[in-house]
Amino acid sequence: MADLPDIDALINECRFEATRSSGSGGQNVNKVSTKVILLLNVPESMVMDEEQKPIFLSNLHTRISKHGIFRISSGVERTQLGNRKRVVEKFAVLVTKAFETEEERIATKPTKASKRKRIDNKKAQSGKKSNRSLRWDESEEA
Repeated sequence: MADLPDIDALINECRFEATRSSGSGGQNVNKVSTKVILLLNVPESMVMDEEQKPIFLSNLHTRISKHGIFRISSGVERTQLGNRKRVVEKFAVLVTKAFETEEERIATKPTKASKRKRIDNKKAQSGKKSNRSLRWDESEEA
């Protein structure tokens, strides 16, 4: 499996854009571009090698355009600097999660207690069903 790419180097490869944010801020919203968008062109990345790019693209496919541009935005904070920090934090978390490998589950045999509980549940369910059918038969005969 591919290793995690250098996140700081990836951030240096990213392009940041600022746009007007929606939400709270009063008149500030209409004047100042505080929302920050982080863009990374994955196919042209020099930091990620050819093994890492397909992993990145497949694990984060919901945030990647058909042209291979990875995009995250933040408009929560009231300052551009605050939103930039938030976007960089989000980016770091997403990249590390994209390259995490899940541990394989080791299959175990069911315990005696779990087998007993399963059988008891089946008997209880069977009893419910048989009780319903008995009532139905009695009402038909009357």
